[in-house]
Amino acid sequence: MGVKNLWDILESCKKTLPLHHLQNKRVCIDLSCWIVQLQNVNKTHCGLVKDKPYIRNLFHRLRALIALNCSLIFVADGSIPAIKLATYRRRLNLGLEVTQDETNLQNACSLQRNMGSEFSCMIKEAKDIGLALGIPCLDSIEEAEAQCALLNSESLCDGCFSSDSDVFLFGARTVYRDICLGEGHVVCYEMAEVERKLGFGRNSLITLALILGSDYSPGVHGLGPESACQIKIKTSKKQMGSKKTNSLDSEIHFNGNNNNSERKNECLRVIDAYLKPKCHPADSDAVCRVLSQHPFQRLKLQRKCAHFFEWPPEKTDEYTLPKIAERDLRRLANLRSTSSELGVDPPLQKIPVKCPVSRVVKQRKVQGTECFEVLWEGYDGLQTSIVPADLLESACPEKIAEFEEKTALGRKQNQRKPASKKSENRLAMDKIDLKTPKFVA
Repeated sequence: MGVKNLWDILESCKKTLPLHHLQNKRVCIDLSCWIVQLQNVNKTHCGLVKDKPYIRNLFHRLRALIALNCSLIFVADGSIPAIKLATYRRRLNLGLEVTQDETNLQNACSLQRNMGSEFSCMIKEAKDIGLALGIPCLDSIEEAEAQCALLNSESLCDGCFSSDSDVFLFGARTVYRDICLGEGHVVCYEMAEVERKLGFGRNSLITLALILGSDYSPGVHGLGPESACQIKIKTSKKQMGSKKTNSLDSEIHFNGNNNNSERKNECLRVIDAYLKPKCHPADSDAVCRVLSQHPFQRLKLQRKCAHFFEWPPEKTDEYTLPKIAERDLRRLANLRSTSSELGVDPPLQKIPVKCPVSRVVKQRKVQGTECFEVLWEGYDGLQTSIVPADLLESACPEKIAEFEEKTALGRKQNQRKPASKKSENRLAMDKIDLKTPKFVA
């Protein structure tokens, strides 16, 4: 859930961007959020036990992003933070089982998740598909969205996918809430835009969480998003008028609760949970491992798709190999673009990365977009596929030039081609007809 009504408050900052916005970016994914989304899309689906629509849709989502050379990192939830236990048990309809130690957060400990639950098994299946596609997974210490936010705030990724709004409170700067392959767009929120449009920074959003309620706090009864925003704005103006810093210590003085030591301590624990979540540090081995490049495991993916979808190896290759090849072509295009910006523009044959395109077969148009059918080199199981013309132009314009030169040469040869024997015979017959006298009855 995150913070109650926060997505509504941030609605004016929402941007719908084309899917190509993710090209050549590195993004981390709150894996639980994606599985819940994909599960909800197919909640009315009635199929066989082996039919796993959420895994199938995840597979197609991943291959679309791979083709854009979007480097992905799965981030899975770890233990449940002690401060969240009451909320967690209420969601499982186990509210009566909250113990005294869990109510007293100072003595409570985080809770290990049930790795044998149905949802944990779904997460494991998603990890298996991801790893076969070359997508690593970082197992969080506690909250996945907190780990995503840390990677984003440390500039180790360009953004994070999460539908939990408290990802902003953990420090995320760029958040993708949703993705739609059919319409080809992603829904994006930038913290810089939130600060500019609404005047709410990270501290302000944590204050809103204390008022509205979140996974960590019940909030103030009877106050909705409009009232909460008004209180926050008034508090900020008072602080500015009295020349106070915009610190959270002063912001928790709403509703007279600063005189209530128990409530104040509760607020301070919530603030601390958002500002200092338990995460793998940016320089940890766990983070360094997922930031390295992981190989595509073709045989493993074939086995997984056979198990999940009952596909033969050829069908898995048909879906996957063209996307892997397109990704490699984008990497080459990205390398050449970066080199050009640095003033280095070597010819194709002198680039250290081999061009995956052998030659252009023909020009094509797909849904109004100019494309080329190309012959690939070095991809067992893949011969030809269609790629956008602008991608080929940026990656290897030499291949287009070769194709155009060959096409033009072919046209010239056709124009100079001598008349065939059939044409010569016809000309001879025409001459005979001219010499033969014509009789009129």
